[in-house]
Formats: sequence, structure tokens, C-alpha cells
Amino acid sequence: MSAHDEISHPVVSREEWVAARKELLRREKELTRLRDDLNAKRRALPWVKVEKEYIFETPEGRKTLAELFDGRSQLIVHHFMFGPGWGAGCIGCSFAADHIEGTRVHLEHHDVSLVRVSRAPLDEIEAYRQRMGWQVKWVSSHGSDFNYDYQVSFTPEDIAQGAVTYNYATANVSIEDLSGLSVFYRNDKGDVFHTYSTYGRGDELVDSTYMLLDMTPKGRNETGPNHNLTDWVKRHDEYESARA
Repeated sequence: MSAHDEISHPVVSREEWVAARKELLRREKELTRLRDDLNAKRRALPWVKVEKEYIFETPEGRKTLAELFDGRSQLIVHHFMFGPGWGAGCIGCSFAADHIEGTRVHLEHHDVSLVRVSRAPLDEIEAYRQRMGWQVKWVSSHGSDFNYDYQVSFTPEDIAQGAVTYNYATANVSIEDLSGLSVFYRNDKGDVFHTYSTYGRGDELVDSTYMLLDMTPKGRNETGPNHNLTDWVKRHDEYESARA
């Protein structure tokens, strides 16, 4: 179906539409209250103290995890799929990064730092970051256990044995890096705690394009072979209109 084809759909009077919309609104409010409750339970999760010292390569030199907080008490890490030698970051992670980018200034004024972490060497990260025009701090965990400990990177041996843990379950994966979000807290003494991580579809709420598409008649319209964003999303400089 082309972009201009009509969708076959019931057409009713305005009064019937308002009645149907009010019923859907009732369900939407249920979801909002459920989301509020879920958010409260997320904040109430117990924490794990980070005992290991992780070192990252940054444009300002080598830094520890605690130093990535940049003086704030909360840190969100975007685990960005970008392994050594890839040449370009994951399309899905790039899609998420486009959305996250605009939140940086607001988060930083609300006691939250935001950083991207990938296994690619820093020079490869910097080249791709500049290509994409992003400003969020992006650091390399190359040579560190960080990605492995937070279950977004996997050794070839674990992949071959089917012994990979991803999204809190054993999974069959074919690549060494996957995506996610992790949250950390740093107290006044400088202790760092891991408070939350989410993987798989758990991080799609940051993709506001999806939230808008979910309001449209065709929805996400992912009807290709993979039935996900890989059927249609491109890096923002790879769409035909971007190259014109």
C-alpha cells in the first residue's frame, strides 16, 4: 500500500466517535496510573554498590565511572552498540540517540548526567559522533569489563556456547554488542551504586518517534521481513531527503 492509499476502516458519526474515544481514554488513564505505579516501584528497587573501578577513554582523558557523573548525583548510561572496527554505530542505537540528544540540557539542569558508552576505540567514536552532529558525551570502554559486566557485550566463546545473558535471561545472540540503558547514583561520599538497567524493548520509550507513530492510523507500520525498525529506519544522514 502506498503512502497515499486509504486505509479500510469504520467511519461513524461524530457522536459515535466521541463515545469510542471516551472509552479509549478510560483505558489510557488506567495505563497512566499503572505507569506511575511502575515508576515508583522502579525507584524503590534495591541498589548494588559498584565495587570495581572502571576506566573509560574520554575526549578529556581517562576517567572513572564516578568521574562521568560530572558533579551530579545521577548518571544515565546509554549502552550504544558500536564495536571496534564497525565503522558506524548501530542504526537502532543511532535512532535512539537522535531522540535522547535533545534531553541533555534538561537532564543536566535536573541533577542527571547522560553519557554514551561503546567498546569502539575513542577515535572511531569521535568520528561517528561528529558525522551525526551529536553533543552528548560519548566514551569508550575499550579494554574494560564494563560492557560485559552490564550484559551488553559478549565474548565470541559465550556466543558460540549459547551462554549469553541478556535482558535477565539466557539468550541466543549472533553479535558481540547489544543495547540498553543503565542508571547509577553517587552519594556525597563518592560511593557509586547501580540502580537500574533495561534492555530489549525496555528502552524504546525514549524513542519519541515511536510514541508519535503509535497515535497515527498506520501505527509503526513495520511490515518488512524483520517487523521492527530495521525495516525502515536509517541513520539521519542516509535518508534520500538528507542527501538531496
